[in-house]
Amino acid sequence: MKHDRGVVSTVAIPGKANSDGAQFFVCVFPQPRSMGSSRHSVASTEGMDVVEKISQIPAENTVALNPVRIVSVNIEKKKVMPFADATLDQLRRTVTMKTTLGTIKIKMEPDWAPNHVRNFLMLTDTGWYNGTAFHRLVKGFVAQGGMGDQRASGPTHPADRWVHSLKGEFRDDVKHTRGIVSMARADDPDSASTSFFLMLGDAPHLDGKYTAFGRIIEGMDVLDAFDKEPVNGETPGRRIEIIEATVDK
Repeated sequence: MKHDRGVVSTVAIPGKANSDGAQFFVCVFPQPRSMGSSRHSVASTEGMDVVEKISQIPAENTVALNPVRIVSVNIEKKKVMPFADATLDQLRRTVTMKTTLGTIKIKMEPDWAPNHVRNFLMLTDTGWYNGTAFHRLVKGFVAQGGMGDQRASGPTHPADRWVHSLKGEFRDDVKHTRGIVSMARADDPDSASTSFFLMLGDAPHLDGKYTAFGRIIEGMDVLDAFDKEPVNGETPGRRIEIIEATVDK
């Protein structure tokens, strides 16, 4: 067990076995030579923004000048990832996405990419996309969004615990035509996680290389609006936000 960012560990006396007590610490940065006991380490899934604030309070000789008190501690039931066990038929849902430029409806296509659909529905259902922005706009090509660091309220979200990289589900027979929704990724073909793009035009060079998982069935006029927006290079001239995304019942 590595003492990476977010790991909570008990404090032990260096070199003395079974010396753990009531004290604990949270790793803000990786600690390769930690004085903690990995036997009792657990990963923190929420609130790292709070931990960072605590780490920045004034201190003298590692002692906080104004201690932050633990007001209360509660044991919560384990949270279950939405759509984790959904069948293929249960993944055949529609997402309504309200944006600065209007509302679109995206029909999920689990036959194309079941794991990407499952991931997108989870992020939508938990509100992860709400308040994020489209950070990239290439006229006639794509409008890309879905990055946590673009969220108006801050980069962290309770559903971060379920964010993970996805193995590519590439299909040559699924074409990247106007209105298709596909996942963005880095050079690693298995690096897609949250960022997605709306196809503003046809791009056959993406076929078989990026994972398409849905199609816009209402709101094609919103794509026209994207194409009319001013840009600075590939950056929108103003903030274009996902106001709210929901999974239709």
